Amino acid sequence: MARKDRHVSQTPATAWLEQHGVAYTEHPYDYVEHGGTAESARQLGVEEHAVIKTLVMQDERAQPLVVLMHGDRQVSTKNLARAIAAKSVEPCRPEVAQRHSGYLVGGTSPFGLRKAMPVYVEASVLELARIYINGGRRGFLVALAPQVITRQLGARTVSCAL
Repeated sequence: MARKDRHVSQTPATAWLEQHGVAYTEHPYDYVEHGGTAESARQLGVEEHAVIKTLVMQDERAQPLVVLMHGDRQVSTKNLARAIAAKSVEPCRPEVAQRHSGYLVGGTSPFGLRKAMPVYVEASVLELARIYINGGRRGFLVALAPQVITRQLGARTVSCAL
């Protein structure tokens, strides 16, 4: 079980949040390879629906983009492509995602990205009272108000959940 009193050293994501005056709480947990949002939600005792995945994808021109999705839902790449006026969208290979984001897969945060990329958020994420999203390291989530995603990060809303 994750201990709540562990402090995680600063990451590019937490530096970004602090620079933008965003209130957040730290939630470290024991990272499990391929455990995904189900594992982090279980360890932290929160609903998986409130744990938000940060997915690095690319369009047909190999232009990267970030999609924020509920942990218990999948992205319809067809609906996403239609929503952003792209011919197609697909997940980036892990090494490509890492090169674009600056984060290891499993520790990708939408905050403090290495490369500026458009960010899209599933519209229903904004209906939650609080979200848990990666804080820039494997085994580390931050909890914050979902409006940060649109207000400070400038994410566009889409409806592409399956």
